[in-house]
Amino acid sequence: MIKKLSPKELKAGMIALEAIVTPLGQPIAPAGETLTRQIINKMKLYNCEYAVVDVEEEPNEVVTETTSTAPLDAIPEITAEPAPEPYAPKEVKTRVEEAKTHSQKIVESNEFHDFEMDYSHALSFLKEVFEGVQNKTYTIEEDQLLKSIQPLFISRNTITELFDMIQQMHSLNDSVYAHCVNVALISRMIGRWLHMEPHDLDTLTCCGLLHDIGKLVIPEEILNKPGKLTDEEFAIVKSHPKYGYELLRNQNIDSRIKKSALMHHERYDGSGYPNGLSEELLSDFAMIVAIADVYDAMTAARAYRVPLSPFQVIANFEKDGFQKYHTKYIYVFLHRIAATYQNNRVMLSDGRACKIVMLNQNSLSRPIVRFDDGEVLDLSTQTDLQITRIL
Repeated sequence: MIKKLSPKELKAGMIALEAIVTPLGQPIAPAGETLTRQIINKMKLYNCEYAVVDVEEEPNEVVTETTSTAPLDAIPEITAEPAPEPYAPKEVKTRVEEAKTHSQKIVESNEFHDFEMDYSHALSFLKEVFEGVQNKTYTIEEDQLLKSIQPLFISRNTITELFDMIQQMHSLNDSVYAHCVNVALISRMIGRWLHMEPHDLDTLTCCGLLHDIGKLVIPEEILNKPGKLTDEEFAIVKSHPKYGYELLRNQNIDSRIKKSALMHHERYDGSGYPNGLSEELLSDFAMIVAIADVYDAMTAARAYRVPLSPFQVIANFEKDGFQKYHTKYIYVFLHRIAATYQNNRVMLSDGRACKIVMLNQNSLSRPIVRFDDGEVLDLSTQTDLQITRIL
């Protein structure tokens, strides 16, 4: 039976028959997606009214099949167990469940709940800072900035774990503040990969936190426009680095933070904005923030496209990144990002799930993968396929 159910009525394991989008048109889940607790939580946070789902099984049947105290987790198992034929279909179902286990475990973990709370606190503090600076009522103290974000990175056991957390937070809040927190965390990762000194890591983190402060000056109807911008609107958005520098110019903070606000859209080949600067005039910290900025923007959902997978972003960087970005920084970043997902299960553009078994050093976006039946495929030889999703 096809029904429209509110997020409170939805259960993990139901199938979305229509694409689920936010009131602003941002995609949350495509048609045909199996609902998870994460998707349902996103709908609640985005104030989505309903999802169109197939509810063939009566709710009472689900309850009588399990005595678990966590019925949402039990639903996928119930749909798999009654399969009348003990052959491939049941095995396929099991493997699909296994493919989702990684993300589900993250979202359901105590660590993620702690991360969500710390993330929310960081956003609230950063909003106060931005608005205070804009109103000229706040004096920035770098130590306070770092203290606000420190719980997000100091308690994470590995860089991979931190990336996992950021990935799960992406669609919870797509504000300027969330983007700045993400860029700060990713920039700090890059700094660690470059073996920076602790003081420089802290300054780089602040560069990421404040890099987009100039967007407060951009009209909200342009900044939050659900569709693509017109040329005139994009010209207005492109002025935000100058606005950011003006807001920070008289603050008693490291000059590299101010330069990052001004230069994070500049490119090594002179193709960036607002001043079209080239290699010799660019701040190293601004160039690190530039990489983190692009990565976070591409892996986040937009009203006009679904989020790109890390490997799709890597492919974009491979296309022209070595001309537009600092060679050392982009090289380290791409190799580390690709290595982060070594042995992960992924989804290909043809809908097949597989596991990354080896990276191609000369084509990081196209690793060697293995399917569940044991078949091995080198994606560097299959240019019509790409990795569209991390499972």
